[in-house]
Amino acid sequence: MSKLVGLYPGTFDPLTLGHVDIVERAVKLVDELVIGVAINRDKGPLFSLEERVGMVETEMARISKAAGTPISVKPFETLLMHFAEEVGANTIVRGLRAVSDFEYEFQMVGMNQALNDEIETVFLMADARYQSIASRLVKEIARLGGGIDSFVPDHVAAALLAKFNASKNKRP
Repeated sequence: MSKLVGLYPGTFDPLTLGHVDIVERAVKLVDELVIGVAINRDKGPLFSLEERVGMVETEMARISKAAGTPISVKPFETLLMHFAEEVGANTIVRGLRAVSDFEYEFQMVGMNQALNDEIETVFLMADARYQSIASRLVKEIARLGGGIDSFVPDHVAAALLAKFNASKNKRP
């Protein structure tokens, strides 16, 4: 039987506890997990690619050790299915928070199957504690000085606060 390699793609700008929850459950389903950090210039990320990869690697090292499942973190800027083929993934892992997520993901599955019907997509429903967490909202809360500790890992909260404090100090 061949090794089951999962790919969990996203921009992770920033990595949230919702993302962490999906990874902690995904490693129970696969032999190896690749976290694909999308470059996606159209989204205008707050953190650079290197910063995002670093934040994800820090958290994935902890999860990999606890689960005993190898996790690698790789940036990509290509079609998801091409990247999946490149890393040898046979499963795409996606997290769902709400019905609106499902509608978008449903469309993506159809397109991805047309590109490569050998790679399956598996959806994991977000834990109820994390269903409202969105990276976009976490950044907004942090920018406006709200508490974000219950939304992101500690090292990510520190990076967000540092990013916004640096931008405040640059204002004229």
